[in-house]
Amino acid sequence: MSVEFSLNQWLLDVGQRVGQWLRGWWLMLFIGVQLAVLALSPSSYRRAGRSAVLRQVYAAAAPGLPGFTTLMALFNVVVIRIVVVTAFAYGLTPYALDTVVRVLVLELIPLAAALFVAVEYSIPGGSALYKLKRDGGFAALRARGIDPLIHEVLPRVLAGVAATLLLAALSCVISLVLAYIGVHGFTLAGMASYNRAVGSIFDPVVSMIFGLKTLLFAAAVALLPVVNALREHRPRTGRTSVELQGLVRMFVLMLVIEMASLVGNYY
Repeated sequence: MSVEFSLNQWLLDVGQRVGQWLRGWWLMLFIGVQLAVLALSPSSYRRAGRSAVLRQVYAAAAPGLPGFTTLMALFNVVVIRIVVVTAFAYGLTPYALDTVVRVLVLELIPLAAALFVAVEYSIPGGSALYKLKRDGGFAALRARGIDPLIHEVLPRVLAGVAATLLLAALSCVISLVLAYIGVHGFTLAGMASYNRAVGSIFDPVVSMIFGLKTLLFAAAVALLPVVNALREHRPRTGRTSVELQGLVRMFVLMLVIEMASLVGNYY
């Protein structure tokens, strides 16, 4: 009897956890659709909304831009040098540029930009939204006739997306320039072969997958911490727990996106 009771209790717990997991992803999808509609609505960009969006974009991108680009440039130099020297040692020099572009530009840079924005802006922003909602800030805004989704949530999501795309685009340009210098040196003699090699990598399918993956990464790091902050948490759920929950969900979604992009690029 006790074994049957324990099994039933275990099944009930598993069912509740699966239900909570599904409700969490459904809430993410629902809020994401709401924010997409608001983002496409001109009324969201009136003077107050426009100012809020610009402030959040600046807060998301400007403080970390110099440090991130510097670190990515140093990282690129190290990786490019290792790949070029290794390819030369094994007689695989013609494949060095292809390897550098595929590893750095297609795979590592979008992931690094998304994680940087998540750690530096989105997760702390989600925690701030959770605290604001818990302390009655959303109710106070509604009492003043202000929609919290437009005034507080939408600017943070748009800022997270914009910051991720900006950092990824800038890092890609830096990586392509450093890859050319690492392979051909400070000369324009290799520009024609370099353009052919890079152009052969970025065919229409790969370019579409790369752009879609970067956009999905940006949406994931911008949306998931915010959605997790808007969920109803148990009374004992603290700030650290909210951040960890958002981080875990974000990593899971980013892993799925990365696996799908790898399948599309290499299979």
